[in-house]
Amino acid sequence: MEIEIDSKKNNPLLNRTEVHFTIQHEGEKTPNREIIRSELAEKLNAKKENIIINDIQSSSGIQKSIGYAKIYSSVKKAEEMERKHILKRNKISGKKEKKEGEKAETAEEPPKEEEKPAEKKE
Repeated sequence: MEIEIDSKKNNPLLNRTEVHFTIQHEGEKTPNREIIRSELAEKLNAKKENIIINDIQSSSGIQKSIGYAKIYSSVKKAEEMERKHILKRNKISGKKEKKEGEKAETAEEPPKEEEKPAEKKE
């Protein structure tokens, strides 16, 4: 697998760098997002957790994919700017949601059954 950077644009307003790339994957299937994020982090000297892959398009018949990624200045900025389903695909916010969910479950007490007074029969 070989990644080639087609274009790289700095976007200071959104605190990110936007990258268009091409992947040559001869004799292999389309690589998953984790592998692509790792390779982009090496090529662009960025942290893997700050990279969000927005889109990967594969063509049938040729082992070539094109994609679009965003490199944020921090994970917090990425969580503020990106949509939830994109964060979930890139496995960014899933860890945070689980921690919050675990806290909520342990903090709650099981509901108590209320005792109803016996009804009087006349």
